[in-house]
Amino acid sequence: MDVPFWVWAVTVGAIIGMLVFDFVGHVRTPHAPSLRESATWSAVYVGIAVVFGLLFWWGWGAGFAGEYFAGYLTEKSLSVDNLFVFVLIMAAFAVPRELQQKVLLFGIAFALALRTVFILVGAAAIENFSWVFYLFGAVLVWTAIAQARSGGHGGEEDYRENAVLRFARRHLRTTEEYAGDRMTVRLRGRRHLTPLAIALVAIGTADVIFAVDSIPAIFGLTQETFLVFAANAFSLLGLRQLFFLIDGLLDRLVYLGYGLAVILGFIGAKLIIHALHTNELPFLNGGQHITVVPEVPTWLSLLVIAGTLVVTTVASLEKVRRDRREHAAELQREVGHMAR
Repeated sequence: MDVPFWVWAVTVGAIIGMLVFDFVGHVRTPHAPSLRESATWSAVYVGIAVVFGLLFWWGWGAGFAGEYFAGYLTEKSLSVDNLFVFVLIMAAFAVPRELQQKVLLFGIAFALALRTVFILVGAAAIENFSWVFYLFGAVLVWTAIAQARSGGHGGEEDYRENAVLRFARRHLRTTEEYAGDRMTVRLRGRRHLTPLAIALVAIGTADVIFAVDSIPAIFGLTQETFLVFAANAFSLLGLRQLFFLIDGLLDRLVYLGYGLAVILGFIGAKLIIHALHTNELPFLNGGQHITVVPEVPTWLSLLVIAGTLVVTTVASLEKVRRDRREHAAELQREVGHMAR
């Protein structure tokens, strides 16, 4: 796929412009966004991502557009899963609700820059070493198994600081109290980091861990660097609004982790199949390509991803409703027993 330089320039410029608009229009003045504001802007950013995909369909055909939409859906679903950790980080650092937008936006900007580097490195590795597909596939299958064994989000109930954050706490001067939305303050003539800056480090470094499965997953759906970048960027852009929109709904998505395990496992298997088709490892089939089963087409990937997300969401909400009915019935029985 040949993407002209001006398309790259316009896309990157638009993404930077939206980040700047987000900061000036929403985050510059600290406030806790209302549900209506979060829902409106979430819809706007999803709409922009969809319009981009349709324009790409018009310019480059349904095949590449399908790869973009499959990648966008996967990255968006993984982003929702990441919000569970963001909620824990916000709680661990007691970030005031009116300041959470700033932490999230700066964290998203950092994540986008970091993922761009990962994408470029991944693209270069794939172009020069076909065996990378085996590595990416193995990472995704292992992640899917770990996700399923943990019971979805069972492993995220306690937030644990990573090495970067522990280093920052030990070796940098920090304050105990927040100073509005300031990242640093001067105390006794020396510059100190505020808890807001440390929370930002936590969000940013957490995304490095998320990228371990996020980047291989998107490369499992498309090897076009532009599409990988665009799907990642558009999935991250609306993450701040999505955080406040579904903050109270996250606990209801009880099966989301299992759904993501299915998606990651499926993409991992897809990558391994592709690796076999392009095999050049001398100790496997003498370095010759291995055609065991046909490669998974884009339309099937899109169908599996979308179908899994729909089934997972519906099943999660139904379980929550069923549990609430059973809890209400149990309370009613207890009240009746006490009345006797």
